[in-house]
Amino acid sequence: MAADLWAALRPTQWIKNGFVLIALVFSLHLGDSAAVARTLAGFIVFCLASSSACVWNDLFETSGDGHHVRIRSRPIPAGRISSSSATALAVGLASAALAGAGAIGLPMVMCVSAFLALEAAYTLKLKHIPVIDVVTIAGGFVLRTAAGVVTAGAHMSAWLFLATFLLAMFLALANRRAELDPRGANASADRPAPELYLRVPLDALLVLSALLVVMIYTQYTLSTEVAQRLGTSRLYLTVPFVVCGVFRYLFLIYGRDQGGNPTEALLGDMPLLGAVALWAATVVVLIYS
Repeated sequence: MAADLWAALRPTQWIKNGFVLIALVFSLHLGDSAAVARTLAGFIVFCLASSSACVWNDLFETSGDGHHVRIRSRPIPAGRISSSSATALAVGLASAALAGAGAIGLPMVMCVSAFLALEAAYTLKLKHIPVIDVVTIAGGFVLRTAAGVVTAGAHMSAWLFLATFLLAMFLALANRRAELDPRGANASADRPAPELYLRVPLDALLVLSALLVVMIYTQYTLSTEVAQRLGTSRLYLTVPFVVCGVFRYLFLIYGRDQGGNPTEALLGDMPLLGAVALWAATVVVLIYS
């Protein structure tokens, strides 16, 4: 039972909450111990909130996901955790997340509340509406980043907002593309949204979002304003890592029928993991050295 409860939390999904940490680095507060402590607390809070959302999603989609090749083995859809236990778990996690957010401050409570509300709307309705579903997912990532901005004592710049939103759109569209591929492990005939995506040029949207991510990030690194604020004009040296990561992800989708799950792709593909690690290390060195 303990193993099933842990699996229901989907701890591998906590990697997505790494977006909470981004503002800490780019706001030049990485050396501020108080800001670091608040940001790590915010990361934990969002791990609780995202796990609550995962439990709710499995609980409300049990009937549909029971036949999904990837989801049917999860503890809740498989019936190894009862509906009452799953409900108690989701409520407990959400309550703990809100309590933790309250200890950080009202802006954090607003971020977590908005995130939980958005995830609830996604589970109940929005996941079945093409385009709106991926925008909703992107909104969740933006709220994670906003929480990091709050805990770091920074402000949400237009660059950070656009980069987060576009990258999240790219990852969400990649997930939908993987679900459409009958050869892939994410294939499903049970979900309305992927079926409706057959009517739109999903491949074109995916490639366009990838190009926009690279373009926006490149413009960010070349911005004179950014160079003055960060104290370095060499941030462009990180662009190759972003290009490599984005294109490698496209390769996983089209070449290996993978990439539907960003966390699994990141942890399971060394070139992709290496590109992300080198990007992060180079950013820190350039900004703080």
